[in-house]
Amino acid sequence: MSETVKSMIEAVEPLPSDQPATLGSRPAPLRHDGPADRFMRRLLRLPLDAPRASAAAARKAFRTSLLVTTVRCLLMYVVLPFVLPAIGIATDAAPVIVLPINVLAIAMIVMSIRRFWRADHDKRWWYTALGTTVIAFLVYAIVSDILQLR
Repeated sequence: MSETVKSMIEAVEPLPSDQPATLGSRPAPLRHDGPADRFMRRLLRLPLDAPRASAAAARKAFRTSLLVTTVRCLLMYVVLPFVLPAIGIATDAAPVIVLPINVLAIAMIVMSIRRFWRADHDKRWWYTALGTTVIAFLVYAIVSDILQLR
């Protein structure tokens, strides 16, 4: 596993307590509640008064999005350009194969960003910036694939 992936997984450390974040019937207050945090929670359609999610849920979403990204990269950069032509299969179908995988990758990244925010994780802004950058590249790839299909 590369050092970058290891450092990203290590950044998703559990909160001091993985117990439910409710006190009685009211949700526990968020540790960070500035205007930028409230804006991001509204943008991600997270209720401001919802109970905090566990860090384990954030880790699971992060690992799932890494798995989808790994499969996507193997298809895009190994199987489609090298393996399929080597066994005599045309690569004209590549955009049709990769397009749904790119859309799934975007959905998984958004899901993991939401989980980081629901967990009120310390690295949520960092992961939001990273996820948004990857989403921008994926949108570019989707547009390129759609233009190739014409």
